Amino acid sequence: MTTQQWVPEIYYEEEDGDGLTSHIPFIAVPDDEEMPKMLFIFESRETGEIEPGPDGEDLPVTELTLTQYANTDTLKHNLDAVTYDKVRSALGLQPLMEAVESGKKITEKIRTALSV
Repeated sequence: MTTQQWVPEIYYEEEDGDGLTSHIPFIAVPDDEEMPKMLFIFESRETGEIEPGPDGEDLPVTELTLTQYANTDTLKHNLDAVTYDKVRSALGLQPLMEAVESGKKITEKIRTALSV
């Protein structure tokens, strides 16, 4: 018996509403599944060249490049702190402890503004 592997779908909220995700794409994860540790997404770019389509019409030539995206929670739980901070730095992010402190300062400013 073969089991079918769950394939995550990326969703986008409608443009005209104030949704829960602030226009950030999301994946609806079923109860019996986990968020993927890695996503594979093709980047699609037109090359500027044209080729004939099935009915002789001009179709742009498209180049596909496979790209991988890792779940940073998986990296955080499986790497030591120094290595994880190197990964964050490579992605243009602050080291984790600096990011936590920055987040606390932002939260405090919001709380102060709301209490006025």
